[in-house]
Amino acid sequence: MSELQHLYHELIIDHGRSPRNFGTLEHAKHLEGFNPLCGDRLVLYLKIDQDIIVDAKFTGQGCAISVASASLMTQALKGKTLAEAKTLFNAFHQMLTQKEINEECLGKLAILQGVAGFPARIKCAVLAWHTLNALLKGEQEPISTEQNHVHN
Repeated sequence: MSELQHLYHELIIDHGRSPRNFGTLEHAKHLEGFNPLCGDRLVLYLKIDQDIIVDAKFTGQGCAISVASASLMTQALKGKTLAEAKTLFNAFHQMLTQKEINEECLGKLAILQGVAGFPARIKCAVLAWHTLNALLKGEQEPISTEQNHVHN
């Protein structure tokens, strides 16, 4: 196993077992997302003040990849503007679907590129991100990874 693969596995295990930012946020925008193929479900909460994400949390249940991705995403979102969050979504989506990696934008999220090697698990990794994208677009109905919520 390469060093990068080892780091990927360690990161998934760490965030899957001990997710950061797990919980609800009162008086926050929120949206539910689910992955019917794997059974992953989450609710993403964003507290936004003057176009800046001041806090991000999630609740739900899912596989280790889904939980780890949501955990890492909520860490990355804090302090970002809504435009920066949209840019981050686009970079993450490109990394997993087109294997184009913008490490400058993604930072440590780039480690999740390992998911691209397992096509059946990509929807697990993008669940939180699809939910973020829909929330940023103002959608209010629960979203599914089986719907097209990936573009502007």
